[in-house]
Amino acid sequence: MSGSQLVVQAIRDLLRARGMTYRELAERLGVSVPTVKRDLSRGDFSLSRLDQICEALEITIGDLLQNEVRQSEEYLTQLSSTQEDALVTDPKLLLLTYLLINHWSFDEIISTYSIDENELISLLLRLDQLKIIDYRPPRRVRKLTARNFTWRKDGPVQEFFLKRIVPEFFDIHSEERDADSFYFVAGMLSESSRQYLANSMQQLAREFDELSRRDNRLSLGSRHGCSAVLALRHWEFSDFTHLRRKPRTPA
Repeated sequence: MSGSQLVVQAIRDLLRARGMTYRELAERLGVSVPTVKRDLSRGDFSLSRLDQICEALEITIGDLLQNEVRQSEEYLTQLSSTQEDALVTDPKLLLLTYLLINHWSFDEIISTYSIDENELISLLLRLDQLKIIDYRPPRRVRKLTARNFTWRKDGPVQEFFLKRIVPEFFDIHSEERDADSFYFVAGMLSESSRQYLANSMQQLAREFDELSRRDNRLSLGSRHGCSAVLALRHWEFSDFTHLRRKPRTPA
């Protein structure tokens, strides 16, 4: 296999490993999908285009060409309890992880938050030690989280979310509530209807994630923090449950 073919195959392997489509790569490069397909079929693109591809994939050319690195590279779909514990005990570390997952740049973080360059480097080194990112000073940061990354069910971050974030999120007295959408509905559903809604919610969550990734290439001023909570349970308000008639015991 020629050198150019090795490069193209390495890019394809990395796209497959990350679950990234040609369309998503094209959007990050600012080119058309046919252009990406042509480049990755012929392999005759310029070195400057290769640099752009590597930047879009957040990887160096050296790493791309090291087959051992690519083959052993494993992206995290979930953190360990130890990793999550480290995040929830340091708000800045948790914030930085959230920002990096959402593709914030080095300069955007410093200009937006009260974190100077030295402190940011210190935090990045801690995330590198936790193996959540691959950090190469001064500013090369590569996330090790997969596209389908999720927090641990009943883990430290989810517990933090339930205790600290959910009450604030559902504060109905928030000054910004008029600009948002809030719906609470309840009713009696068959199992097939419940499953239909569950599938629709999964699709909506995927669309949210897709739009978020698509908008990552826009300027920071064009994007705003948004959160959505989707939940569907076999559930009845406890005060109502207490009013139910008790089943009669056989005589």
